[in-house]
Amino acid sequence: MKALVYYAPGKKSWEEKPKPELKETTDAIVKILKTTICGTDLHIMKGDMPEVAAGRILGHEGVGVIEEVGSSVSNFKKGDHVIISCVTSCGKCDYCKKGMYSHCEKGGWILGYMIDGTQAEYVRIPYADNSLYPIPAGSDEEALVMLSDILPTGFECGVLNGQVKPGDTIAIVGAGPVGMAALLTAQFYTPAEIIVIDQDDNRLEVAKTFGATHTINSAKENAIEKVMALTNGKGVDTAIEAVGVPPTFELCEEIISAGGHIANIGVHGKSVTLHMEKLWDRNISITTRLVDTVTTPMLFKTVQSKKIEPKKLITHRFKLDQMIEAYDTFEHAAKEKALKVLLEN
Repeated sequence: MKALVYYAPGKKSWEEKPKPELKETTDAIVKILKTTICGTDLHIMKGDMPEVAAGRILGHEGVGVIEEVGSSVSNFKKGDHVIISCVTSCGKCDYCKKGMYSHCEKGGWILGYMIDGTQAEYVRIPYADNSLYPIPAGSDEEALVMLSDILPTGFECGVLNGQVKPGDTIAIVGAGPVGMAALLTAQFYTPAEIIVIDQDDNRLEVAKTFGATHTINSAKENAIEKVMALTNGKGVDTAIEAVGVPPTFELCEEIISAGGHIANIGVHGKSVTLHMEKLWDRNISITTRLVDTVTTPMLFKTVQSKKIEPKKLITHRFKLDQMIEAYDTFEHAAKEKALKVLLEN
């Protein structure tokens, strides 16, 4: 089969690899129908995750059709269409029993990281019964690709951890796909104001169409001063960090109100400065999280009912064998006006 293979920071190849085989009775082999590229994949390509081995097939999102299942798999059979969760869950360990699937002792986020992932024609999914979701006939599979990762990530790590409430003023720092997912799902809780901060005018325009009440281009204006002006000098109730670089996290520290919540989503490859000299008496909370995907079934219903339409995040479509071109587009998102790229097999 063909697959996108990572070798070293900045070095990748679309090449022939052996088709995966069942290793455990709980595995499934899934033929990829649609997949995408995540900002986390770009972090790997930049060298932010040196633990990723040379020769690894990247990718942790997608929908597909089951090709083969192990003898212990009871929820799925050959021919079933499925959403692949970015997080693998055994369903039995202490963390899984707490609903913290991201830290499953035998799984967690391993796809395209510790084991071969979904940017390929086929993928092996461990613990298939707990790590796949069935797709009803007639569903819009393009929209459902967004349920693999970005929608539950934006919702769980940003909105739920940030304790967004009716009437709140919130800021989302970073208008990439995950920031947009936080923007879409924050509106479940009817915050009064949603301020989106980014350096890409195109993404900020899209954010307005998705429900942002204010947008700030931090490359062109002082984001701290603008937020303080919009909030009568108080700051925001929730600041959601959706980039993963020191300046954006420190911006959240500057704009948070007393009693507020900083919810980190971004994948950080470098240290950030925690300004305790300013924050020690501010009654704030700071949360970090790797998505657990516990909200995927609920989000699936909202997508199916069109209460939210994550398909609008898709800006570019490619065939699977155009993977290198798709990476190039996503890596130059501002120039290409890209949000989410979709690849179809």
